[in-house]
Amino acid sequence: MNARNGSARDASGERGASVVDVLVVGAGPTGLVLAGDLAKSGVNVTLLERRDHESNLSRAFSVHARTMEELDARGLADELLALGSPVRALHPFGRISIDFSGLRTRFPFLLIVPQWQVERLLLRRAEEAGATIVRGTRVTGIRQDPGGVDVETNHPDGATATLRARYLVGADGASSTVRQSLGMPFPGKSAIRSVMLADVLLERAPDEAFNFASNKHGFTFFAPFGDGWYRVIAWDRQQQQLPDDAPVTMEEVRGITRRTIGDDLGMHDARWVSRFHSDERQVPRYRQGRVFLAGDAAHVHSPAGGMGMNTGMQDAVNLGWKLAAVVRGWADDALLDSYHTERHPVARRVLHVSHALLTAVITGSPAVRALRISLAAIAHQLRVIEPRASRSISGIGITYPAPRGSHPLAGRRIPDLRLAGEPARLYEALRQGTFVLVGRDLAAVAAPWEGRVVTASPAAGLHPTLLVRPDGYAAWAAEDPDPDEVRETLTRWLGEVDHRDS
Repeated sequence: MNARNGSARDASGERGASVVDVLVVGAGPTGLVLAGDLAKSGVNVTLLERRDHESNLSRAFSVHARTMEELDARGLADELLALGSPVRALHPFGRISIDFSGLRTRFPFLLIVPQWQVERLLLRRAEEAGATIVRGTRVTGIRQDPGGVDVETNHPDGATATLRARYLVGADGASSTVRQSLGMPFPGKSAIRSVMLADVLLERAPDEAFNFASNKHGFTFFAPFGDGWYRVIAWDRQQQQLPDDAPVTMEEVRGITRRTIGDDLGMHDARWVSRFHSDERQVPRYRQGRVFLAGDAAHVHSPAGGMGMNTGMQDAVNLGWKLAAVVRGWADDALLDSYHTERHPVARRVLHVSHALLTAVITGSPAVRALRISLAAIAHQLRVIEPRASRSISGIGITYPAPRGSHPLAGRRIPDLRLAGEPARLYEALRQGTFVLVGRDLAAVAAPWEGRVVTASPAAGLHPTLLVRPDGYAAWAAEDPDPDEVRETLTRWLGEVDHRDS
């Protein structure tokens, strides 16, 4: 059945509404990236969101270097950078720092910017690309068969409908209805409870040393939004059992700040306060038939390191081009299995890293705290932990499996290479949403795949020939390949020429 011309059963079981290629549930950063990428690739995509309006309040506020690179490949990074505040290093404990300034990237920092600003840019892009955004729609159940997925929905006025899609992606958060409808387990545990959030004004800006502070009383973290407001994340060991709905007072936030850094910095005029708990969980599989899970629907972890929103957005970047290739007939359905293969281990590492950071921060034992400080001093002297930590937390160090015998670059993130002519950079070339073939005199070889790949030459020096995936990772690399090898590679990754969607 052709996805664009098919029909779906409505709530009464009658055939009616058109089938869409992909339904995405959840208009957070993960869902918005995915919807934008799919629409940009010519896929008929509808995004469902239970909220009937945009929110300007959110917990996430950090965008790491690898996510900035992916946003650069979508033409959004410079605009987002203008809205945020770069932080070159974090100081989670002792003298050890997580220093991003040495990363090989255009974005050697952590960008402090509220999630709602990120969502606003991604929403604009998705709409401009042609994605359909439907708000005020709650998913109540799903049924899938070999040909597609039926999604049951209801609306605030009580109306119900059943939508049908070739594929469904649940990006609907930690309490995902899609995941629950699949009956998929979400094993894990609670990592920390009763963490307080407050957006405040300060009479005195914190010193860099007060960026993060922890002791036997708890911890306090300050993140500047760049407009005079600060996000305070605070945890009081004596209040750690309070439920999420327990009220938060400014005096409570001031108190733990004074007990951790010795000064409440004159905080005042909170525009938002909240309390939350954080779990560490991950689904065993990211795919079940024609349904996929991404972002917090697939994995949640502690806020330590600020990796949550970033991991979800990178899930979407990985899945989007693969869904587009399958929907448009350029790849077999088996390509979609690589989404789990590549992304599940990434989130598992994020769980481990964020757990280690959180444990080091909240441990209450004086002996463990003393050991932590000693190890931090040794690591600072040896300078061995910081580079590894910054690459891991920033996402710059993420690699994907490659076939045995492949070129060493296969499966690796490709930095923003300088190119000859226009566009001048690799990540500008990636804005087409296609593969990029980087090498010399390859335009004629790649011509049959026009629309699926663009060609570019490196600006200078000797480089292997590279086929860069739409997500910025090397699909293939070779030293001085002949044209037949290049054609064979393009066929393997981009499909047969005569399958091109006209």
